[in-house]
Amino acid sequence: MLLGRFLLPDRSSHKGEAESSETAFLSEITVLGDSPMIGVPLSEIADFQRNSIRVTGLRRGSQIVRRDLADQVIARGDAVILLAPTSEILTFSETPGLRVGLRRTVELDPEAEVRVAEAIVTPSRRSTGVRIADLALGRRAGMRVLGAFRAGHIAGADLSGVRLRPADKLLLEGSAEGFEELRKSGDVVSVSEPGGRAFRRKQAPVAILTLLGIVGLAAFDVMPIGILALIGVAAILVLRCIDSDEAWSSIDGSILVLIFAMLIVGAGLEHTGAVELLVAALTPWLEGLPPFLTLLAIYTVGSILTEVVTNNAVAVIFTPIVVALASQLGVDPRAFVVAVMFSASASFATPIGYQTNTLVYGAGNYRFTDFLKVGVPMNIIVGLTATLAISFFFPL
Repeated sequence: MLLGRFLLPDRSSHKGEAESSETAFLSEITVLGDSPMIGVPLSEIADFQRNSIRVTGLRRGSQIVRRDLADQVIARGDAVILLAPTSEILTFSETPGLRVGLRRTVELDPEAEVRVAEAIVTPSRRSTGVRIADLALGRRAGMRVLGAFRAGHIAGADLSGVRLRPADKLLLEGSAEGFEELRKSGDVVSVSEPGGRAFRRKQAPVAILTLLGIVGLAAFDVMPIGILALIGVAAILVLRCIDSDEAWSSIDGSILVLIFAMLIVGAGLEHTGAVELLVAALTPWLEGLPPFLTLLAIYTVGSILTEVVTNNAVAVIFTPIVVALASQLGVDPRAFVVAVMFSASASFATPIGYQTNTLVYGAGNYRFTDFLKVGVPMNIIVGLTATLAISFFFPL
């Protein structure tokens, strides 16, 4: 709690963080007549207060309000001007009572297959220097402009007033035919899938309940946790918390290689007898120590072995040895056995020492050395604390 914040990195460029990896588009969110946001101050609307969103203005009629935005009460027809990543803009687009993009825009055919894509503006005479509102993408190609991005600075005071430049990026919504027409016109190039997807915040309780169900049922030994996890994944997919593309993209190949390599190395050390050979070589040294130092040495050996071998293997191999050692020393073996159990479960210095270490290795964008910085002090602190507590509860 005291030192971790100084030792652990803050690599905000990790691909899993939508706020840093997605382009922040300039967009407008118009509040329609059936929106529950009407009559609510802007500061009290959670959707506009998220960390990845920056509200820059509020258009009311022909006026744009820039000051005291937090105190502005939303009225019907107001347009909130903001900078937001693609995922948040797409989330607004699916929210009832809101319209994303230009106010005077095309109404898309609800029966047509609509897609969202990002496109880069070309140095065309027809588009360079022209305001988005005057480009008439809706009339010409059936496109709805959801946002605009310009590298280095904000593209304009509001979305309709953006004067396009070559290399500007537009977030567009329309039919496949419309995108093809737009591509043929030469106004844009490099039409590609957007960098983010709409959040399904209404499905969040389903995901949380699924996780709690897996942990709870596994804790009561109703079913093995591996099978429960597979059932939970199926439930998440069927209930549309995520789709198959998102599920596959969440699999990190490097983490899988790390896990498989960990299992291979651990199995090799276990089946070749390397662990037993190492423990047998250390046993004569342990026999000549006082009981407390022997307890501390057992914990240390167990902790080091667990960093490279699975904790189950360490416990299975090491436990009968320490029981025999306790018998030779004439002390209660329970203290030594408990030390093995704790040392085999409290490994923090490598990402392969325990399953949870491996889980956070990819999610936190950590490196191997990050575990050493925090894990070695943690192993020492926990080891000293555990051995003192064990010697107190199980006197030697």
